[in-house]
Amino acid sequence: MSFNVTADAYLRFMGLYSEPLAASFADLAGIGPGQRVLDVGCGPGALTAELVRRAGAEAVSAVDPSESFVAAAAERFPGADIRLAAAEDLPFPDGAFGAALAQLVVHFMADPVRGLREMSRVTRPGGTVGACVWDFAAGRGPVSAFWRAVRELDPAADDESGLPGVREGDLARLFEQAGMEPAQVTELTVQVSHASFDDWWNRFTLGVGPAGAYVKALETGRREQLREQCRRLLPAGPVEISATAWTVLSHPAALGAVLSPPGPARVPGPRPGRASSAAKPLARRCGTRLSA
Repeated sequence: MSFNVTADAYLRFMGLYSEPLAASFADLAGIGPGQRVLDVGCGPGALTAELVRRAGAEAVSAVDPSESFVAAAAERFPGADIRLAAAEDLPFPDGAFGAALAQLVVHFMADPVRGLREMSRVTRPGGTVGACVWDFAAGRGPVSAFWRAVRELDPAADDESGLPGVREGDLARLFEQAGMEPAQVTELTVQVSHASFDDWWNRFTLGVGPAGAYVKALETGRREQLREQCRRLLPAGPVEISATAWTVLSHPAALGAVLSPPGPARVPGPRPGRASSAAKPLARRCGTRLSA
């Protein structure tokens, strides 16, 4: 999916969430100086900015299928290598990066398994491939309150709960289908405060993503009805939103390596799924509090 909106509109819509999430995600992936890093589906650069801060612009590459986002990111990070490309066809050689990360992107990929497989291909053996996706299925995403109001008025509405990777365990399964063994499966949570209901609502009128597209398609009367339905579900202000993202890290084996022995001789181990009791404290430590 390509977002045909301006970089400013996207940052106004999602930046309050994606920027603190980027810091937690980069912490979890262990990004630091001396690494060459790729941001897949960089958008206007929320994660790219964090990678540049940690590794230096000359060590950061980023791709996105949106021309407006690529132009904005290239202007914002002149020392980084920013290219127009889809996740499913990365324009880099095998093993070019120490880490390849995709923040809030996998669920919008045309082919998530192929996209993750490409991320594995361009990452050196033993490097890090990571992805995070909002938990829309359990209503823990940053726009879940919006979709709850939509469903009360339009039960047949196509919300974001059916997208790839947004259900518990789905993201880890996509990694497995791409040939990568998940090394860590956990959650990252950010908390955002909007000064008022209007501050929260006005973001949805910018036409960004599935939620913005839904609002934009409504005639004026139905849009106002939805706005009032949202108002009934939320306080006048401030509006406090907690958003949680499923997060998976993997360390790819060498190209062509067999990850597990085939056949019945394999001894099954524990399967990745919801964050274990040991992982949840890490997820909480990685969470970030953002105040208006």
